Amino acid sequence: MVNKPPQELIKNPFQLIAEKEPNKLEDYLELFSPVDTKGRYLHFDDFKYRLPKNLDQKVSWSIVKLARDRQLRHIISVGFPSKNCKFYLTPTIQKALSETDRNTTSASLEWMCSKIGEEKHLEYLLNDLVEDEAISSSQLEGAATTTKVAKDLLKRKRKPRSPDEKMIVGNFKMMKFAWDNRHRDLSIDLILSIHQEGVENIDNDNYTPGVFRVTNDVEVVDSEGMTVHIPPPAEGLTKRIKELSKWVNECHHDVDNKEYFHPLIKAITLHFVIGYEHPFRDGNGRVARALFYWYMFKNDFAAFRYIAISVLLKSAPIKYGKSYLYSETDNMDLTYFIDYQCSVVIRAISQFKESYKNTLKDAETFNKWLWESGLYRKLNDKQQTVFQVARSGVAHQFTAMNVKENLGCAYNTASNVLNGLVELNLFKKEKQGREWVYSMLSQKKIIESWKS
Repeated sequence: MVNKPPQELIKNPFQLIAEKEPNKLEDYLELFSPVDTKGRYLHFDDFKYRLPKNLDQKVSWSIVKLARDRQLRHIISVGFPSKNCKFYLTPTIQKALSETDRNTTSASLEWMCSKIGEEKHLEYLLNDLVEDEAISSSQLEGAATTTKVAKDLLKRKRKPRSPDEKMIVGNFKMMKFAWDNRHRDLSIDLILSIHQEGVENIDNDNYTPGVFRVTNDVEVVDSEGMTVHIPPPAEGLTKRIKELSKWVNECHHDVDNKEYFHPLIKAITLHFVIGYEHPFRDGNGRVARALFYWYMFKNDFAAFRYIAISVLLKSAPIKYGKSYLYSETDNMDLTYFIDYQCSVVIRAISQFKESYKNTLKDAETFNKWLWESGLYRKLNDKQQTVFQVARSGVAHQFTAMNVKENLGCAYNTASNVLNGLVELNLFKKEKQGREWVYSMLSQKKIIESWKS
């Protein structure tokens, strides 16, 4: 639970201060800003603990709200009765917009591929990163499967054995669906389809795949079982989602548009509204995050296919949940939610860039050793790709099936690639069930076997 802000604010706080505490006027004036001295957009839940003890909480909060109200922008109306949502462009949000524009467009992704030289190696890396969002989004919703087991499940295309594994496969399918349908407009049909794609056959009686809820017995609870959010009524839900779709489909990022909103702002707002409306009996968080990605894909930010936001959300689920509550308890000020999501986006982009840099560095170092040792001439192109991926640590186990999928070659070719690496004393293989699983030997063993 969070400490809700005072419901009644002081209309003229500075007049009150001038009349009752003129000696504190300068201290109060320092609060007259949407953000604190560190650029943070604090909710009352946090603000009250950072306030100097000699200042009145209600007066201080009234001053902060006065500064914010002058700069808040209307973005969308949600729920029933309709509530106006607003936001303020914080320093964190501005930084996220800049990072997104500079590092995640389709053009920047193409540049990375050309820069690294080993394009197939980068593609293998990226295909692996696609799985991270599906896995972490499921874990965020409570899936207990470990990341290692989940990776194995997706790479080997193994049939899921439990509801948790079904959730992960469903999320993976949902992300693929978002990518494949990125050129479509948002519609009731698209939202229902993405839900069905993600949750079908997990627990159909509970999820009712591809169907909006028709009752008002759905609520959001925290880890202690306390109700933290009661969604708007099911009555009128379809109409409200249609209005949301109309807003999403309108282009707000045209430079001549007076109501300009960056695509990242709209994607995060779409994420929020789906979570707030809670249109399904279950699976709303997964749908909300998938639609965030869908909108970024739609607007040509292709690198987001490989940027796993949920990995970071999973590491701090309480903050994620609070960002919803902060917005809802402060008159639908979406700044809290948008600002938090942007802070996550900044870190996720940074990790994506770091993965690319490490891949580039590892490839260069390995290629040098490969050439100097003479081993380079013994490897064909596909073997180089698989070996470099293994060395980078992106993937630890390989099968002929996942090599076939990642390299786009025939099954027999993939099998020959892996068996060739075993013959060169670079890989080892072991039987798991009916399938051979390959993994790279340690660098020490490779060097020792090569020298001998």
